[in-house]
Amino acid sequence: MGPTALQIHGEGLGAARLADYRGATTAASFGDAQAEFSALRERCGVYDLGFRAKLSLTGGDRVRWLNGMVTNNIRDLAAGQGVYAFLLNPQGHILGDLFAYNRGESIAVDTDCGQLEKIVATFDHYIIMDDVEVANLSERLTTLGIGGPNARAVLVAAGFAIAEMRPLQIASAKWRGLECSVVRGENESQPSHEIWIAPENVRQLWDALVAAGAVPVGAEALELQRIVSGIPRYGMDIRERDLPQETEQARALNFNKGCYVGQEIVERIRSRGTVHRKFTGFVAGGAVEIAAGAKIVAGEKEVGEITSAASVRLESGDATVALGYIRREIGVPGREVMIGTSRATVAQLPVEDVARGRESVLEHHRA
Repeated sequence: MGPTALQIHGEGLGAARLADYRGATTAASFGDAQAEFSALRERCGVYDLGFRAKLSLTGGDRVRWLNGMVTNNIRDLAAGQGVYAFLLNPQGHILGDLFAYNRGESIAVDTDCGQLEKIVATFDHYIIMDDVEVANLSERLTTLGIGGPNARAVLVAAGFAIAEMRPLQIASAKWRGLECSVVRGENESQPSHEIWIAPENVRQLWDALVAAGAVPVGAEALELQRIVSGIPRYGMDIRERDLPQETEQARALNFNKGCYVGQEIVERIRSRGTVHRKFTGFVAGGAVEIAAGAKIVAGEKEVGEITSAASVRLESGDATVALGYIRREIGVPGREVMIGTSRATVAQLPVEDVARGRESVLEHHRA
């Protein structure tokens, strides 16, 4: 995929520096990624989610069929509600991740543009005699996100009349006479909403949200937010070789829904024991050099690897936050490890204490 709809329709959209992100070209930063990250944490930021692709599943078998494809419960999903799920191969390895929303007469599937081709091909492979049709809505819908403590107030100031919503609830809405959908974000500790809207109207919506008080935020700040929130990204933190329980994403799994592709492996892990690795966070004091692929060492033994890392600017100074996999017996919060030449501490996910500037986890680094 090329530029997002906001980039296509947003000529003159500030002095944004562009970059490829999750399968599309979007704004990397509007000048200072750390300031944009602070806006997301403390006030309100608006950001381009045009790198998210949308599919629509229709047909009489859509619920039964998708329930047999993904790791979460689609069968009992209430109208207007969504879930996060993995798509697995028969060996239980992760082919992709997605959100699925029950829209009444259809199911909406939301995933990264970079995953779209593989997910559509997998869906097509498993639709045999089923009454299921898959339509790509990515040319007809784009998405803006708005996040931060003031996000809902900014939405109201921009002209949205929205009731209180549950996490991953989706509702149809009208804004200035335009049809759109509003989705409540999954993370209750970091309020956010998504607005799904026709591409030709996205610049008008962006300008209205900025005028109402939202700070423009680029992909670099979104990555900082993602990493300190401990959210794995498919293609970086989740790879096809990984097993669902290794990722620590219990929100993606349902053990009462019945059979699905790869379910036998997932259930075997649950019933017979546990996996040897776990996905977790790491914190180092200062802006140290930690990169994806760096090895984690404890007691002179290699015990894991880093998959994502970022330096964050705090009022009390800089810190480096990383995500990665570590042997389960070593990955105890507070355990000190070496990542390259840097000392770091295993941290419970999400690593919210660091993002809020609480220094307890870093005190020994200053000793």
